[in-house]
Amino acid sequence: MSGWWAALTVYRDRRVLAMIFLGFSSGLPFGVLAEPLSAWLTDAGVSKTSIGLFALVSLPYALKFIWAPIMDAVPVPVLGGWLGKRRGWALTTQIMLLLSIFLMGGTNPYENLWLTGLFAVMVAFASASQDIVIDAYRVEILDDRQLAAGAATATLGWRLGQVGSAAGGLIIADLWSWSVVYSLLAGLVGVGIIAVLLNPEPEGADVTDARRHRTQHNVLDWLSRVFAAPVRELITRPGWITMVLFILLYKYGDAILSVMKIPFFKELGFSNSEIAEVAKIFGFNAIIAGGFLGGVVLARAGIMKGLLITGILMAASNLVFIVQARVGAEIGMLMVTIAVENITTGMGTTAFIAYLSSLCNQSFTATQYALLTSVMAFSRTVMTSGAGWVADQVSWSGFFVLTTLAAIPGLLVLLWMMKKSYSEPVPVSDSKAS
Repeated sequence: MSGWWAALTVYRDRRVLAMIFLGFSSGLPFGVLAEPLSAWLTDAGVSKTSIGLFALVSLPYALKFIWAPIMDAVPVPVLGGWLGKRRGWALTTQIMLLLSIFLMGGTNPYENLWLTGLFAVMVAFASASQDIVIDAYRVEILDDRQLAAGAATATLGWRLGQVGSAAGGLIIADLWSWSVVYSLLAGLVGVGIIAVLLNPEPEGADVTDARRHRTQHNVLDWLSRVFAAPVRELITRPGWITMVLFILLYKYGDAILSVMKIPFFKELGFSNSEIAEVAKIFGFNAIIAGGFLGGVVLARAGIMKGLLITGILMAASNLVFIVQARVGAEIGMLMVTIAVENITTGMGTTAFIAYLSSLCNQSFTATQYALLTSVMAFSRTVMTSGAGWVADQVSWSGFFVLTTLAAIPGLLVLLWMMKKSYSEPVPVSDSKAS
């Protein structure tokens, strides 16, 4: 018992606790672009097919690896000299995020859907850029033994931001206009800004940059170090193609479901406030419990077996939506549906974050984490953009069966990985660059 208690003391470290607030900052725009945006578009009379295509506004999450090397190697002008490389970029992206959310709220999707989409893309770009630096900050500021705890607290903060913005947005929308909703959500970016200003810059980051700049004899050498080296280090690992395929497919079924979840609830007859109170506020406890339960599963079973367990549970949980479709707009059943889905999603997310974090070489933290999560984001955006069209062609029950089947390829790839010598990820401390 004393061993478990000693392990829990890792959560008392200031650096670990800080991840809650930085996680909040990362999760906030995901809530902005999810339930409130889908409900706003539904209220404006936008078709399910178009709502599904709106998943493409999140494309910057899948492309952030393109500009991640710049943020990894070059401090932002002015703020970089004052706050350091990581915090300077973080504050810059947060200012961009605040402005883009506010501007999106000033549009009217009924009159100009393209303008709403443009500002939504700006929100996603600012958010994806913020994720690049915050993910790198998390990996660099924590010791190896704190990575799992950091992932858990960051996930807690991420859920607070995502759920708070989504639930708050839906509830406020039943009281005031959507422009008021997005103005208030823009103000919540201030939580992340304060967190960045109060927390320290990772030690040694600027020293590493100085050493790199002293060896940059020409532009080609600089480009090679900034862009090519992080990718080259990843693709020289055994089984890297299988690893990429797994990241692409692991949460695919869950991603398809998420795109059409709000249109499904609203079509059944649930109000924005009911969805917020049950799906977000009630569901928050379930998803947080699932996140910490996922950490326990990984601690006992290891990362790969933990991914398999949580992946199977995530796939099976989609079937509870079939029962919801048959029962209709019944609050009690909605609570069951959300509890089942959120617990399994929380477990799977914690497992997946731990896996991706363990793959990063600390010499290229921001770039490699951005690259890995970009692959995941491609699944969540481009590969799910047709979800609305599918939902228009089949019944809701048939749709949810398809989301369950969509999870199977990722599980099969995982089983293949577990049979190979590269079944366990390379520890961060063992992945030093030459």
